[in-house]
Amino acid sequence: METTQQAGEPGAADRRRRELLEAADRVVLRDGPKASMNAIAAEAGITKPILYRHFGDKAGLYQALAVRHTDALLDSLRAALDAPAERRRRVEATLDTYLAAIEARPQVYRFLMHPAEDSHSAERGFDVGLHSAPLLRRLGEELAEVIGERVDLGPGGERLARIWGHGIVGMMHAAGDWWLGERPCERAELVAGLTDLLWGRLATAGNREDGPGF
Repeated sequence: METTQQAGEPGAADRRRRELLEAADRVVLRDGPKASMNAIAAEAGITKPILYRHFGDKAGLYQALAVRHTDALLDSLRAALDAPAERRRRVEATLDTYLAAIEARPQVYRFLMHPAEDSHSAERGFDVGLHSAPLLRRLGEELAEVIGERVDLGPGGERLARIWGHGIVGMMHAAGDWWLGERPCERAELVAGLTDLLWGRLATAGNREDGPGF
């Protein structure tokens, strides 16, 4: 009996961690950047010291939530890039997937990307910007890998793929942040405008012979 319980402990710990992250998600959806460890612990029905035991501190919890949401976003972006459609349509679908994700859960986006200026005094030292930059770098590297393995960019192609990957992510982030805050146009208009901006050389570049095509 004891051996069986020990063998099941990692699974139970993983389930408990998922439950706590789901509780954190509910608070973030409600409170956005103002979500506090106290509120998350209360939502999960535990004390804050127990929450700290699982994640260390707010930075640890933030990192776990960031990985959770970034993984989901990357899966959606890859699906858009792999959809059976002509290249421009897939570029549009990829941009739209990112914008639709931040539009659907704006509070989560704000929690991950913007510091809470009016957060609880005990948590004011938490610098969201310090932790959000690696998320954007990860998205840039992932997109660079997709471009590099699919598009023939000629000599220096690997470096150019990284330039494009990080540049596109930076553009999506900046434009999406502005759009989400001001809503100056419909999402479709923003997607079309960004696609026009990107289309230049991407329209004329050939597919890599040894790649899956783009």
